[in-house]
Amino acid sequence: MLQAALTLVPATVLAAENGVSDNLVKLGMSGPLSGPNGAYGRAMKEGIEAHLANVNGRGGVHGRRLELVALDDGYETEPAVANTRQLIEREKVFALLGFYGTSPTAAVLPVIEAAGVPLIGTISGAEVLRKPSLRHIFHLRASYGDETAAIIKNLVTVGIRRVAVLYQDDGFGEAGLQGVKRALEAHQLAPVATAAVPRNAVDVSAAVAVIAKADAQAVVLVTLYRPTANFIKQMRAAGASPFFVALSPVGTDQLIAELGAEQTRGVQVSQVIPRPWGDRLEVVREYKKVLTQYAKQVQFSYYGLEGYLNARLVTEALERAGRNLTRERLMTALRAAPFDLGGYRVHFANGSNAGSNYVEISVVGASGRILN
Repeated sequence: MLQAALTLVPATVLAAENGVSDNLVKLGMSGPLSGPNGAYGRAMKEGIEAHLANVNGRGGVHGRRLELVALDDGYETEPAVANTRQLIEREKVFALLGFYGTSPTAAVLPVIEAAGVPLIGTISGAEVLRKPSLRHIFHLRASYGDETAAIIKNLVTVGIRRVAVLYQDDGFGEAGLQGVKRALEAHQLAPVATAAVPRNAVDVSAAVAVIAKADAQAVVLVTLYRPTANFIKQMRAAGASPFFVALSPVGTDQLIAELGAEQTRGVQVSQVIPRPWGDRLEVVREYKKVLTQYAKQVQFSYYGLEGYLNARLVTEALERAGRNLTRERLMTALRAAPFDLGGYRVHFANGSNAGSNYVEISVVGASGRILN
């Protein structure tokens, strides 16, 4: 089926493309590698590079070595756009992967669509990035709608009705806020309070003042680890003790490191990637083995495993696309059939660019141990 689909690619498209030579495929990434959110991007990059090193150690894909060019955008839109142009125009990468954040990714969409360069795997669950008309973007993770629906279902099941929302004042936060509102509405509920914090800010005192007086039973946190940690500390200092439930971008590992194991105990997080310390899935066992071999100093993490999964999806699609590689062939391979990435399944069905709706709820237990 796949080979039949690939034969439909026009012969005129099959000329050599940027980022591909007889012995090399160049891939590009832009994300926060420094600054307050640098831990996210570095973990993603480490997971991607570990997988590529493992593949290269086996001879590459169809005899080609894989190389990653990673640029730092600090989780800001203008640097993300500049990086994307540099990756496409100067570095001449074949494809992009592992871009971080809703607003930065939304800002680069016109660039990648105009250039015809596929972007595979983003750290965003925003619906604005999942429109079927966006044919060059492919998402490996579930949407924020999937995450918030699972969170609210879980809260309502245990009798919680009064829910507040802390959200980041940008595309990520707005997407999460709207997801919570839709999920609550399905249960004839609405948020009892909402408060926003600017992207890359850590001062949450104004938000605490709003939400602490709302008598919420639970607060859904559509924020990253530093403002989340500060918010939880200040809420508890103010005498408020709701359930705290964060969306996956918070970075569970980073939150525990910032807040401390004891303070994080009981915090719930929706996860779109399997536990990176488990043994149930083949891909998790593989990730741990490969990371130990190629990056011994690196800790296992959700973001690291997500980077690894993104890279594995890219390499499996490259395998399917064949030796006569073009971007159109790669995108055809991505859409043609499901992928089983060692137990984590991805399928871009019926024109969708959303490959998974996998969500599970984790909770931080004693000594910072993450439990399902």
